[in-house]
Amino acid sequence: MHSAARATGPHRTTPLRIAIIGGGILGTAHADEAIRRGHTVVQFEREPEARGATVRNFGLVWVSGRADHELDAALRSRQLWADLSRRVPGIGFRAAGSMTLLRSPEEVAVAEDMVARPDADARGFALLDPDAVRAVNPALRGKFLAGLHCTRDGAVESRVALPAIRRHLEASGRYTFHACAEIREVATTGLGVRLRDDHDRTLGADLVIVCPGAALGGLARDLAGELPLRRVRLQMMQTAPLGEVLSTAIADGDSLRYYPAFAGTALDALRAAQPQEPTAAEHRMQLLCVQRLHGGLTIGDTHEYDEPFDFDVDEAPYRHLTEVAQGFLGRDLPPVVKRWAGVYSQCLDPALLVHRARPAEGIWVVAGPGGRGMTLGPALAEQTADQLGL
Repeated sequence: MHSAARATGPHRTTPLRIAIIGGGILGTAHADEAIRRGHTVVQFEREPEARGATVRNFGLVWVSGRADHELDAALRSRQLWADLSRRVPGIGFRAAGSMTLLRSPEEVAVAEDMVARPDADARGFALLDPDAVRAVNPALRGKFLAGLHCTRDGAVESRVALPAIRRHLEASGRYTFHACAEIREVATTGLGVRLRDDHDRTLGADLVIVCPGAALGGLARDLAGELPLRRVRLQMMQTAPLGEVLSTAIADGDSLRYYPAFAGTALDALRAAQPQEPTAAEHRMQLLCVQRLHGGLTIGDTHEYDEPFDFDVDEAPYRHLTEVAQGFLGRDLPPVVKRWAGVYSQCLDPALLVHRARPAEGIWVVAGPGGRGMTLGPALAEQTADQLGL
């Protein structure tokens, strides 16, 4: 088995027949990249629509917290999302930025460390006092000492973006989407690759890209064996419309503990001096909050790593998130109208952005971006296409 992540040569001039298995953000981003490069794509999704982590997320394009080795890809992906929004306005991309709200001197010290680093401008960081925070985001009328503003962060409408992208791809005349179609067999032949789905339809392709999301058994395991990935479960919720504009996404100081960009002596001091609130520590929590175009707030999240995962959701994390969000807003939240859990897959090697495996000639498995799927999806697809010389 081969795994790599670097370009192998110039782009191919002869169009290929490419089959993409998986209708989530990675599969759809790979489809868009292949169509833009002149190839023909057939995409398969076993559900009527993607129903995994692709839609059970914030829709955030989150540059601010990325580690050094992720930053270039995150910035490139944000550019690709902006480019895609010009082609497909229906994805709802907006370059709204984010505000990480800081409630203790130790959290402020981590932010001060970040804005003093050489890459602070590349990340779009500025440390603001409360009045400056409210000038950027007037909905934040609660209590905090400062805000770490990041102008590079953005958001898309995760539940409507993929159908909008597919409609755009269909207009090319070189794209077909098969919903409710589970691929049962993928095998190399003398003429390329042969696929068979659960409707007993067969298809020939020159290249197959499998993007299984968190479904690491079944076809993905048959093709590539046990992948070096783990699965992560999270809980989130959605409110009714806020009734005012939340002009940036917001995060709390617990996000400093979670995102790798903030590692350093200041974060070590924060951890030593300020333990997390017990519920947040138990559920490995941070507050992230983004306003959807319909006005409601998507709020999360938790992190659970030990399988088997519970099939129900715990109420304590929702109470904690509600209290923190209300403290920043200085008002009660609108009623919560939806609660859900989601599962994504994550590379065990933190140095990898995604795991790429080639179990056979003409067959690739691309999986495990972790919670970075929406952030990095377009850039990862571009990297795959470069690596394969598409």
